[in-house]
Amino acid sequence: MNSASSVRLTRLAAGGGCGCKIAPGVLRGILAQVGRMAAPPELLVDARHADDAAVWKVSPDCAILATADFFPPVVDIPADFGKIAAANALSDIYAMGGLPLFALALAAMPSALDPSHVADILKGGADLCARAGVPVAGGHSIAAAEPIYGLAVVGRAHPDRILANQGARPGDALILGKPLGVGVLAAALQKEALSDSAYSQMLAQTLLLNKAGPELAALSGAHAMTDVTGFGILGHLLEICRASEVSAALEFSAIPLIPAAEDLAKDGVAAGASARNWRDCENSVILPADILEWQKTLLTDPQTSGGLLFSCAPESANSALDILRKHGCENAAKVGTIKKPDAKGVVAEVEI
Repeated sequence: MNSASSVRLTRLAAGGGCGCKIAPGVLRGILAQVGRMAAPPELLVDARHADDAAVWKVSPDCAILATADFFPPVVDIPADFGKIAAANALSDIYAMGGLPLFALALAAMPSALDPSHVADILKGGADLCARAGVPVAGGHSIAAAEPIYGLAVVGRAHPDRILANQGARPGDALILGKPLGVGVLAAALQKEALSDSAYSQMLAQTLLLNKAGPELAALSGAHAMTDVTGFGILGHLLEICRASEVSAALEFSAIPLIPAAEDLAKDGVAAGASARNWRDCENSVILPADILEWQKTLLTDPQTSGGLLFSCAPESANSALDILRKHGCENAAKVGTIKKPDAKGVVAEVEI
């Protein structure tokens, strides 16, 4: 796979994509040691609930959103790496209900990497941003031991239409915009065991923009939203539940899966971060006794440029699905329900 590329970008890095995030439990411990100044009233959303972007209220009808996201290569073809990283960074703005305005490129590249490949990475990111109507207005680059690329993105939204992790309510429907399995496909690629067809499936999902975000945020009954990335669907669902002080029931059979990833997971292929993700959430999740290992793998599979996870009033679920499908998310599905807090401390329960 990837014979069209003269360089194996994934061989230049210890890991790739959003699976390289610091483990969520470790990250929480680190951030707990970092002092935080008292937030001014204009700062509507900060790092408190692990949200996708910070939000600053400029006026009664305008808020500015800001985020940064970058990672090592998840694929080998330089232009594809740039596009995936850019789509992933833009998603943080969409996931808050915002519209991206402009981006700044963030690049760390080894001196051994041919400048033409670096240019392809940057051009791939710029081309993806252009497709979204987002100019790359500048950026910063350094020399480093392994290639890393991403974006800082600034967006805008109406202050009353910001969707954060906090806000999900008991009875809400949980909607997932894209199928799971990107981490499994990336793991197969690193082992040179990914077919051309499977690679195409991977690109189709990672390059699909989460542009439905602002319309979902404007929907009556919209309560909370995030995107599913490096912590897997379980990890990001727990972030919503903890911020909203609720629990959730997830129905595995309703979760859309990338077909090639499902087949590979059944063959035992898994991303390295999958086991780490499970260790972080196992004390807060109940799995069925008869769950299969491949199903557990996909529940904890780290996504790169993953789908939106949207919590809304049940009567708004069909409208949410229509919006997602209008924006190309053909596999969007209702995958669970928000429930009242569990007295035993269980945050999420999975049904087969």
